[in-house]
Amino acid sequence: MTPEQARPAPRQDNQDPAIFGQTPWQTVGPFFHYGLPWKGGADLVGTSEIGARPELMPPEHYVLASPSPKGEIAGETIILEGAVIDADGQVIPDAMVEIWQADAAGRYAEGNTGFIGFGRSSTSEDGIYRFRTLRPGAIGDGHAPHIAIGVFGRGLLKRLVTRAYFEGDDANASDAILDLVPAQRRDTLIARRVGEEDGAAVWRFDIILQGEGETVFFDI
Repeated sequence: MTPEQARPAPRQDNQDPAIFGQTPWQTVGPFFHYGLPWKGGADLVGTSEIGARPELMPPEHYVLASPSPKGEIAGETIILEGAVIDADGQVIPDAMVEIWQADAAGRYAEGNTGFIGFGRSSTSEDGIYRFRTLRPGAIGDGHAPHIAIGVFGRGLLKRLVTRAYFEGDDANASDAILDLVPAQRRDTLIARRVGEEDGAAVWRFDIILQGEGETVFFDI
């Protein structure tokens, strides 16, 4: 056997493992969202800095401007929080949750409400996201008050979209979207009041990406 036969030169194509090696089993990830959540991005009604995770970046890189005062915003301030959980029941510490919603009068931002209705929150080391926002009003007949939610994370090729409705709201019974969901799975779209913090009701909405109790996601 010649030296060339024992150690052939790499083929110049993408079939040669000497050049490209083995691909990882994961489709994507870990999820990299540096710069996507911003300082105060999870506080839709105040000036706290919740939203980003400054411990994940050097202090000199955490130089985004502090949230600006938002002025008077009519409505009930609430806390919306929950865990993002994978198929094995483990929390996901590096996901990002995005919300958009109407204001307390059921209006989306149109330049005259003073309420943008959009925010982002990184999950903590405990897999928890957290928003300070308004309890939304109904946007019209057939639509119960709800908050639209997007989830970004490792292994997700595209954003997952769902909704959080409020337990005990009479309008849930006539909501056109909830009506499309099998009755046994509607609970996965219901936020539940679990307490109060500084005068604001705390609503819990866990997001389970797969497996038992999987949250209903929409095909959009």
